[in-house]
Amino acid sequence: MSHGTGGSSAGNAPGSPTVPRPPRAAGPWRRLEFDRQIVVLSLLAGLPAFALAMYLLWTGGLGSGARWLTTTILLVLWVSLTVVLRAQLVKPIRALATVLSGLRVGDFSLRTRVSGRQNGPLAAAFHETNQLKTILREQRLGAVEATALLRRVLEEIDVAVFAFDANGELRLLNRAGERLLGKPAADVMGMQAARLQLAEALSGPAPRTLEVRLPGGRGRWELRRTTIRQDGAPLRLLVLSDLARALREEERQAWKRIIRVLSHEINNSLAPIKSIAGSLRTLMRRKPAHQDLESELAGGLKVIAGRAASLSRFMAAYAQLTRLPAPVLVPTPVESLVRRNAALETRLPVEVREGPPARIMADADQFDQLLINLVRNAVDASLESGGGVKVRWRIRDGETLELLVEDEGPGLEDQNNLFVPFFTTKPGGSGIGLALCREIAEGHGGRIVLRNREPRGAVALLSVPLAPASGAYTDAAIAGARAPDRPVRR
Repeated sequence: MSHGTGGSSAGNAPGSPTVPRPPRAAGPWRRLEFDRQIVVLSLLAGLPAFALAMYLLWTGGLGSGARWLTTTILLVLWVSLTVVLRAQLVKPIRALATVLSGLRVGDFSLRTRVSGRQNGPLAAAFHETNQLKTILREQRLGAVEATALLRRVLEEIDVAVFAFDANGELRLLNRAGERLLGKPAADVMGMQAARLQLAEALSGPAPRTLEVRLPGGRGRWELRRTTIRQDGAPLRLLVLSDLARALREEERQAWKRIIRVLSHEINNSLAPIKSIAGSLRTLMRRKPAHQDLESELAGGLKVIAGRAASLSRFMAAYAQLTRLPAPVLVPTPVESLVRRNAALETRLPVEVREGPPARIMADADQFDQLLINLVRNAVDASLESGGGVKVRWRIRDGETLELLVEDEGPGLEDQNNLFVPFFTTKPGGSGIGLALCREIAEGHGGRIVLRNREPRGAVALLSVPLAPASGAYTDAAIAGARAPDRPVRR
């Protein structure tokens, strides 16, 4: 069996390592430059015609001197045509190379000239090069404008922006970041995050609230972090926004709203009290005394007492909203909570639709107050239109209980001010109920949303977390949540 070189040249066996072939040595022809290759090819192309001309010339009847002169002329023409052909081919290619070289370095001022009479592959190459130059110039201008806009935005926004490379060195900083660090960018660029007291911001979860103690800012700041690329290298981008300023602004707006409401309510009570007190004082000073003085005094004092009582109730409602204690959370069955509070409403039958068995962590007293308010509001709305009220619950994603109180009333008109304290559209309403409901819901780690229903009515959706101990109910709860509702009347 032969093991010559022929068998090994067929290729390597499957799975065997590939043996790289050594590069072939360039021959004399490949070592020639392109323009010299054109000269050689032109000379070779004209060689048969020149040889034929020499044969006819030297075999003819011309004299020796004439033959040499003719030979010299033909040789000069042959070489001249070769040089002209080389120039016609090499010159446009060199011009094309010059334009492409300019595009490579970002010089878009060069362009190739294509006359209207030129056509063919070379003219097409020139035309495409000009089109490429136009596209690249527009892209470069767009990139420059976008970069300038981004830098302008970074400088103007009131959040501190930092970018650190893989070694933790600062590579990008905006004006707000300079103020936070208390130093200009030229002094801190390239410094390590640890020296800038920002090493903690490069690790841990994000977004989160971070305690900042820097020369230009102290307190709680919101941290956001992401990864960007600059010149192909990854950078960790940090964005720090001052929460204290936003909180102070919200606190200022809250105080303004509270003062406006308090002023309105107090003036509504004090204005009639002042007016009636002045009228009674005038009656008492009359000589002789007014014959109905006693009845006037009694009526005026009654009005004063009523306004004082109204003002007292308003302040009591305000105290109830501001002095809500922290809830004491214990595992509480949902069904008993719902049925107990639905039974308290006597003006209208409340339909309770049985849901999946579940328990929540709740303060029973506070949760009762929440459900009483929601059911009372639903009944108030339904009484206006002669509709009904139903309460049901379901489990969402195996972790959250959703309790729905639905009415068939006229619906919600102003949904923007539903939870604003002391805002009410009901005669004699205090405007505290829904604000208190939201306070209780958030104290239980949940939230409450009110929205209109189709074709009429509204729904209050209360979402609270399930109790950890209700994990045994999860499978049954999910199955129950998917089952159709079964109406149950109290």
